[in-house]
Amino acid sequence: MNRSRYCSPFERGRFPTGVRTIEARDAARDRLFTCEIWYPAEPGTFPLIIFSHHSGGNRLAATFLTTHLASRGYLVAALDHSELFAPELAASRAQTAAERAALIRMLSRSRVQDVGFLLDHLLDGRSPDPAIPDPDRIGIVGHSIGGWTALAVPETDARVRAVVALAPGGASNPKPGIIPATLTFAWSRPVATLYLVAEQDVCLPLAGMYELFDRTPGSKQMVILRRADHLHFVDQVEQAHERMRATAFPPEASWINREMLPIADLCSGHEAHRFIRGLTAAHFDAVFKAEPEAQRVLGEDLPRALAANSIDAYERDCRR
Repeated sequence: MNRSRYCSPFERGRFPTGVRTIEARDAARDRLFTCEIWYPAEPGTFPLIIFSHHSGGNRLAATFLTTHLASRGYLVAALDHSELFAPELAASRAQTAAERAALIRMLSRSRVQDVGFLLDHLLDGRSPDPAIPDPDRIGIVGHSIGGWTALAVPETDARVRAVVALAPGGASNPKPGIIPATLTFAWSRPVATLYLVAEQDVCLPLAGMYELFDRTPGSKQMVILRRADHLHFVDQVEQAHERMRATAFPPEASWINREMLPIADLCSGHEAHRFIRGLTAAHFDAVFKAEPEAQRVLGEDLPRALAANSIDAYERDCRR
C-alpha cells in the first residue's frame, strides 16, 4: 500500500468492495458449508482474514467489521460453523453431563477443523475473484466461542500470524451454562494477539479475559470498552442485546437475564462498532502492512485515538 494514502484505521478504506456467497464441500467430513467472502474489488494479493462467529450466530454476525476490513485491503471470509447444521453436534436438554461434555469436545474440535478447511479451500488457487489471498499473511478474528476458535486455531495451524479475540471464551472457570471450552496456547510460531473485551460482560466477565491474556504467549495487548456487554460485538447491538435479555434460558443459565443491564444503561452500538473496527484494522495493519501510524494508534497514541473517535475504553493496567 502507498503509505501516503494511509488513512486512520477507524475510517473506511480506499478500496471498493465486493461480496459473494459460495458453497464449499468438505469431503473428509461430508459437510457442505455456506461461506461469505468480502474482497477488495481490485486485482492484487491481499492478507486473508477469517471471521469466526459466536454461538447462536452465523457467518453474517459482524458485517460491520468484515466490510470495513475489506475496504482496507483485506480478503475476509467466514462460514456457518458446523454446529449450525451437523446433526451430530445438536445439543439437547435431555443430555447427561457426560454426553454434554463429549458434545463440547466434538464441537470444539469441529470449529478448529472448519477454519482449517476454509483456509485450504481459499488457498487452493481456484478463486474467480480478482483479489488473491496471500498465504504468508493470514489472520483470524472471532467473537465469544468464535474468539475461542481464533485462539485455538494457532495450536494446530501454523499459517495464522495474527489474532483478534473479541470477548473470547476459554477461561478455566466459566459460569454455569457457558460453553466450557479450553485452550492450551501451545502455539508453534509467534502470533500477534489483540484482545478487545467488554467491561460489563455478563457471560464472559473480565476476570476470565485477564486469565486468558496472562496465559497468551508472545506479543499481546488488551483494550477494554466501558459500559459494554457481550453482544456489543455483533451487528444490530441494541436489538441483539434486548433479545438476549428476553430469552428463556435453561435453569443453569437463568442468571443471565437477571444480570444483564438494559441496553439504555450501556454504551451505544455505534460506539462499540467504532471501537472494534478501528482497533481490529489497526492490529492487522500493524502486523501485515507494518504501518507506522497503525502501530502508533495501538501504542503511544491509543488514548488520543480513542478520545478522537468518542470511544470510552482503556488498555489493561492503564485504567484511571
